[in-house]
Amino acid sequence: MDESVHHETGHAAAKLRYQPALPIPNGKLCLWLFLSTEIMFFAGLIGTYIVLRFGAPRGTWPSPHDVHVVELIGAANTFVLIFSSFTVVLALEFAKANKAALAKSALAATFVLGGVFLVVKGYEYSAKFRHGVYPSAPHSLLYDRADVNYSAAVKAHLTAMRAKLESRKTELASRDASLPESDQRRLDLIGVLQRDLVQWTDLRATHASDPFVGDDALLVMAQMIYPLHAHEAAARSAREREIAELTATLASLPRVKGIGEHVPPMAHRETDAATGQGTPAEITGQAVLDDPQRIGARIELLRRADSGEWPHGLNEGESWLRLPMHIPSGHLWASTYFLLTGFHAFHVLVGLLVFALALPLRLDARRAGLLENAGLYWHFVDLVWIFLFPMLYS
Repeated sequence: MDESVHHETGHAAAKLRYQPALPIPNGKLCLWLFLSTEIMFFAGLIGTYIVLRFGAPRGTWPSPHDVHVVELIGAANTFVLIFSSFTVVLALEFAKANKAALAKSALAATFVLGGVFLVVKGYEYSAKFRHGVYPSAPHSLLYDRADVNYSAAVKAHLTAMRAKLESRKTELASRDASLPESDQRRLDLIGVLQRDLVQWTDLRATHASDPFVGDDALLVMAQMIYPLHAHEAAARSAREREIAELTATLASLPRVKGIGEHVPPMAHRETDAATGQGTPAEITGQAVLDDPQRIGARIELLRRADSGEWPHGLNEGESWLRLPMHIPSGHLWASTYFLLTGFHAFHVLVGLLVFALALPLRLDARRAGLLENAGLYWHFVDLVWIFLFPMLYS
């Protein structure tokens, strides 16, 4: 103030005037209050993600490759969003200088860049949905453990697909038509997988005296369907051990005297009702594991996997299968990923709506306050993504 009061000591003191409100516009004050609640909201979500991720057992959190996260795409999208923060600042500076046309061009560039960010995010989402990496009720294709529940899900999926193809084959036969060659190939492959992958794995898991043999069989099946880099070496070793074991078993099976043929499998023998040794189900199951033809078919399937016929798994090589996948902590990852990125994408969409409403206006110095508030919100959206990118893409 210009006025001052002189005290007896000769020193001058400033005369203060009461300010009835904060020295910022009401619009900016309301925006800061809103952003403070949003900061707490995202802090809670990010904190929950950190606790869940680093609280998961060691080695069970999916790697980016396992869940089709491409770091390069995420980095490019991050650059797009950061550059859009620069263009919105340009729009504000042009507006302050009464350069309305340039301000509108800069704001339009911000709008376009935000749209590009959402389009790229939609592409990333589509890649995950296409591969079955998403949360769903009551259950998606993701299974945290390769256990009997996972095996049962694979079996049910194959059974449903086979029934559909068999129904179509019957319908075509009634019209004196045959199933297309591509569908017949699919039907044949489903039969092989039902017999030599799922059924064999179930029997090996239930009849092996060593529980690790069953675990290895389940791991081999899971890796054949959807290979994980972290389990690749273990699955290859398990396949090699099983091939060696089955080859030795095939060579050691007893022969019928003078004929040189294998003894008929136990499934074709009569059970000893007097002694009651083993139920028919147990005998039949063990007979499958001892059947030379079934052993040979299993070895062939394992060798097909080792030869690289499906280098990226059955789900990638035969995309029509879409079999359940074993991804440790897959459900948890998918839930947190889509929750965090989904809420952030919603905030980007709100920002684009604000820009769309501002673009038809004359963006001169009178609209500088509007652009400043819109830019402040957009910087917040940008800052949140800077935190999300390294967490979700590493």
